[in-house]
Amino acid sequence: MHGLFWKSVRSLLLPALLAGMFGAPSMGAAATDGVSAPKSADTAPSDADLASTKCAIGEERFLPGDYFYCLATLSYGEQHYGYAQKFFQEAAGWGSKPAQYVLGIMALNGDHQPVNRPLALAWLTLAAERPRSSFGQAYQSAYAHATVAERQAAESLLAKLRPVYADATAAVRAEKRYTQGMAQLAHANAGEGNYCLEGLTTPADPAPDPQQCLPMQTMVDAIDKQAAIVFDGWSGHVSVGALQQVAAPATNAPRPVK
Repeated sequence: MHGLFWKSVRSLLLPALLAGMFGAPSMGAAATDGVSAPKSADTAPSDADLASTKCAIGEERFLPGDYFYCLATLSYGEQHYGYAQKFFQEAAGWGSKPAQYVLGIMALNGDHQPVNRPLALAWLTLAAERPRSSFGQAYQSAYAHATVAERQAAESLLAKLRPVYADATAAVRAEKRYTQGMAQLAHANAGEGNYCLEGLTTPADPAPDPQQCLPMQTMVDAIDKQAAIVFDGWSGHVSVGALQQVAAPATNAPRPVK
């Protein structure tokens, strides 16, 4: 599965994006490497590459689909295939199209599970539902090679999957989480100071000096950029952009004592 799997892995994972965009802060470059990139962008990673994935638990507050996709990647590399499938499904429930694609490919190829072509077609249908989806070709190929009976079985499965995993539910749910998380960031600091994302610390320095963490606006920009990837092709996403200063709540002046 690795060749197909890698096509979706390399476009995600916030820790890898942070390292690529800004360089790792002094709390440790190794903690923000994400997936270790192979020598060629088209070369499939080994299990060791996938197992070296770094997942930042703090990302779950903003982009849970990306976070659980990261855990699934890590679990697959560690050959914990049951956990990998569980985390891919969790990511799929937060609108992760790469996770839905991987679930389809795993079912199609019988990757650590029985071959299930109708289930594969159902997952690939969901993965390709957005306009100009990069997974459209995989869906079209699976559909073209499916029998009439397999297509009918896939439709029956989709009737159960769509209420949970289609964008009408999953992406809306994910956008709400993203909006709430970013609003909390804005309220907490309004763009000033630094922000330490949980999970980007090293074991030797689990509680780094905030001054060694990324500037707040830098972190916001990184999360925004990652969100654009996660929600790519879905019309309901609104990026946050620059943080605005949050005014302190007004307080009534004390009355003079008579």
